[in-house]
Amino acid sequence: MNYWLDVANEDLSLAEYIFKGGRWLYTAFMCHQAIEKTIKAYWVSVREDEPPYTHSHIKLLKGCGLADTMTEEQLRFIDIMVPMNIEARYPDYKREVAKSLNEDATKYILEQTKQLLQWIHQKF
Repeated sequence: MNYWLDVANEDLSLAEYIFKGGRWLYTAFMCHQAIEKTIKAYWVSVREDEPPYTHSHIKLLKGCGLADTMTEEQLRFIDIMVPMNIEARYPDYKREVAKSLNEDATKYILEQTKQLLQWIHQKF
């Protein structure tokens, strides 16, 4: 569990740093990563097995039981984050996602990520 929380915290710190530089796409990507790893930390705290090799927040949330306790607003935010997993995407896809981001949209993602991570931490 500590491993996942440590790397999630690193990802969130990096997202905050990148945001200051105006790199909206990579800020959103690092928020996606921080959420994924925090969910995986929760997974290993409540289950006997390791989390699956997936980047799907909803699959992870359902697998560890968090999805059933989330608000509609939280679930909508998870939907917003789906395209932010850009790690292995083609340049055209990244350009399309980048078009949807600006300072305000990215600030919203960063703030919602922090709130979601805090909410998950309270579930431990």
